[in-house]
Amino acid sequence: MTERSEVFVSTDIETDGFVPGVNSMLSFGSAAFSDEGELVDTFEANLARLPGAEQNPVTMEWWAQFPEAWEKTRRDPRAPETVMPEYVGWLRALPGKPAFVGYPATFDFPFIAWYLARFAGDNPFGFAAIDIKTYAMAVLRRRHFHASNKQTLPGRWFEPGLAHTHVALDDAIEQGYLFMNMRREHLAQG
Repeated sequence: MTERSEVFVSTDIETDGFVPGVNSMLSFGSAAFSDEGELVDTFEANLARLPGAEQNPVTMEWWAQFPEAWEKTRRDPRAPETVMPEYVGWLRALPGKPAFVGYPATFDFPFIAWYLARFAGDNPFGFAAIDIKTYAMAVLRRRHFHASNKQTLPGRWFEPGLAHTHVALDDAIEQGYLFMNMRREHLAQG
């Protein structure tokens, strides 16, 4: 590339509902990967709930199944107006232009974008995100979107020893390696 290289920022969030601003983002973690697939750096934060925000009952029922992960989201929460500018600084200091990566990006990205706009007034990702499930559908040449979930993806794409824990940084790292492994294989196909 003639411009700055890209850094793939796998990001996972934990919330108490489905709608940014109506519900709160409780925590998020980002794992930045170089173009070569190396883990460059990480960022994580637990956030204070938004004043007047609601907790979605369905989401809270889901959280009841994962009390340890829930408890981790509530440890030392910080104000979003402090965290999000720090996050922008971290993103801008990465050794390349940040590209948002999520699973599913359609859930994670709107929360990150809303919090960045509301509390930092800046979004280094712009208005685009890479969805891992959609990428997998294309790489595998699958005809049906719902046939490209984690249970049906090739085991070789998953990094040994990494589990999906519902702790944001753990999941960002796990999903980042998943994306980088599938990307590496896709690029090798020519």
